[in-house]
Amino acid sequence: MKDITSDTVVSSIGAPQGTVLSPILFTLYTSDFCYNSEMCHIQKFADDTAIVGCIRDDQEEEYRCLVRDFVAWCHNNGLQLNTSKTKELVIDFGRDRPRPRPVQIGTEEVEGVQTYKYLGLWLDNRLDWTSNTRQLYKKTQSRMYFLRRLRSFNICRKLLWMFYQSVVASVLSYAVVCWGGVRQKRTSPGWRS
Repeated sequence: MKDITSDTVVSSIGAPQGTVLSPILFTLYTSDFCYNSEMCHIQKFADDTAIVGCIRDDQEEEYRCLVRDFVAWCHNNGLQLNTSKTKELVIDFGRDRPRPRPVQIGTEEVEGVQTYKYLGLWLDNRLDWTSNTRQLYKKTQSRMYFLRRLRSFNICRKLLWMFYQSVVASVLSYAVVCWGGVRQKRTSPGWRS
C-alpha cells in the first residue's frame, strides 16, 4: 500500500507460514498422495491431513500400511511430519477392549488421545460430543460476558446485535450440521438452547 512494503524473505523450499498462497500450494504439492478404500481414506483440508481407518476384528494392517506409506511419501517429498502435533484418536464403542498398539512415525510412537480438536471441533473417543459441547459452552460464556459488558455501556441495540451475530452466534453455529443433532441428555449441565 502506497510506499509500504513487506520485508523480503528468501526461501529455497516451501512457502512462508501465514501467506494466502500457502494452503493452495500445499494442496497442490500433496495432491498426488491420495487413498480411498472401503476401510481407510485420507482426509485433507488446507494443511491438515487425517488418516481415517475403520478397523474390524483387529484387522489393522491396511490402516498401518497406509500410515507407513504416507510417512514414506512425506520423507521422499521433503516434508517433515511434526510428531508432537500428530495424535491418534481411536473411536471404539465396544467395552473393555485393549487399546491397539500405537502407530509409529519412524522410531517415534504417535501419542494416543481421548479427545482431539480437529478443524475447530472437539472429537472424543466415544463420539458423544460431550467435549465439544463443554468447549462450546465455555467459549460462548466468555463471549457473552463481553456482550453484557457492552450492554452496560448503553451501546445501541443495532451494534449489540452485530456483536452477537459476529462473535457469539458464529461460535454457536460453527459445524452445527455435525453436532446439532446431539440428544439433550448428552449436553453439558447448564447448557440452554
